[in-house]
Amino acid sequence: MNTETLNICKNYKKCGGCQYQGLAYPKQLEKKQKNVEALLKKFGKVNPIIGMKEPFYYRNKVHAVFDRDRRGNIISGTYEANSHRVVPIEECLIEDKKCQEIIRTIRGMLKSFKIKTYDEDTGYGLLRHVLVRRGAKSGEIMVVLVLGSPIFPSKNNFVKALRKEHPEITTILLNVNSKKTSMVLGEKESVIYGKGFIRDELCGCTFRISAKSFYQVNPVQTEVLYNKAIEFAALTGKERVIDAYCGIGTIGMIAAKHAKEVIGVELNKDAVRDAKLNAKENNVKNIVFRQGDAGEFMTAMAAAGEKADVVLMDPPRAGSDEAFLSAVVKLAPEKVVYVSCNPETLARDLKYLTRKGYEVRKIQPVDMFGFTVHVETVVLIQRKDT
Repeated sequence: MNTETLNICKNYKKCGGCQYQGLAYPKQLEKKQKNVEALLKKFGKVNPIIGMKEPFYYRNKVHAVFDRDRRGNIISGTYEANSHRVVPIEECLIEDKKCQEIIRTIRGMLKSFKIKTYDEDTGYGLLRHVLVRRGAKSGEIMVVLVLGSPIFPSKNNFVKALRKEHPEITTILLNVNSKKTSMVLGEKESVIYGKGFIRDELCGCTFRISAKSFYQVNPVQTEVLYNKAIEFAALTGKERVIDAYCGIGTIGMIAAKHAKEVIGVELNKDAVRDAKLNAKENNVKNIVFRQGDAGEFMTAMAAAGEKADVVLMDPPRAGSDEAFLSAVVKLAPEKVVYVSCNPETLARDLKYLTRKGYEVRKIQPVDMFGFTVHVETVVLIQRKDT
């Protein structure tokens, strides 16, 4: 596809999801490179950003909020930037086409099944959101119907009708979110078709993905990102590795092929459950998973006189916190490989670590989110006395 000339999304001014709409892809990469350099060049040389071969329709997780317009017509789309007004979306240029198609089908079915969309102001109505995830390599598809109440009339007929239109769907779940909250998913969940999860393949490992589990939305570039992180770690097969914020175990299991032992630590119970099953299914025997706070875990390790050679960390957009970084310093691994989705919080965290006996050796930006301002960065941080 020619990335020099682009289709302009008619919704982008209201949606706010794509800040670089209308900008040719090479220009987007230039801007991201400059942004990362402005924040991180004081720590060392920033390598040229690794761009996407195909910057369209890459998001394999698609979320749509459902509502009605002023005329009472059912709409689905996304919240307008900084508001809870729903922008109707027929087609998004960065979301998986099949996932979008399924959402349009569901929207078209609501009237005949007499399903009301949820009204945030009154709390009346049933369907709040639809979440669709597709395995890029497996082709497996999960549909999550997020409801305002647990009672879903004619759910069996609804499933039959939806699967008739889309036989490629492999599992369907009901999630109940009755709270007035900006969170999409609620606590209660039930499987109404299939096994309740999908699988996908990444860097030669197969991963089980549940509705609430974190899994990178751009699988093609995720392989680039994780392979770069493993390259930076330069594992020899003798190392003890901590995979902090490990999620469903993706990067830790990939690292386990090259390390002596990996310990994954994650707060989310659902993710830890999936991580353990993933390790078993892939026959990875040199990895264990612990549910809890990674900073507290490392502090306890250090207090017990235990060591780790490498810490892999992939925190959320808010970055890490001082308690976690302090735990890293106490544990004193030879190397820290930091995978970041926010260069600003990355710069803040690097400032802390470089004051505490560490230095930055390599910085590699990777574009995972074309048409948005977001950029991933992998950084190799090494203890100065090694």
